Amino acid sequence: QVQLVESGGGLVQPGGSLRLSCVASAGIFAIYGATWYRQAPGQQREWVALITSDYYTNYADSVKGRFTISRDDAKTALYLQMNSLKPEDTAVYYCNGGSEGQYWGQGTQVTVSS
Repeated sequence: QVQLVESGGGLVQPGGSLRLSCVASAGIFAIYGATWYRQAPGQQREWVALITSDYYTNYADSVKGRFTISRDDAKTALYLQMNSLKPEDTAVYYCNGGSEGQYWGQGTQVTVSS
């Protein structure tokens, strides 16, 4: 069983930045790639960004140009750099990985508010 442990969430003002981290107990990100999702209150979980095993990245239109997904395979870590944050980015953010996307982080709360 692979564990994913997230960190880096918090309260930030609009226009601010946060960096989320997700550390895996095994090197699954390098093999299978990884994805960030988020879920706002009362809404369905939505895809935010992905990175493949060969470092191709893609983003939801709502975050394109503001968020950057990356990873450090030596640290079995996945990151999400979030800039120019907006109130609508407020959500619980989850990292996801595995051959079938079967592993999830515990979630980290991001709140964008003045």
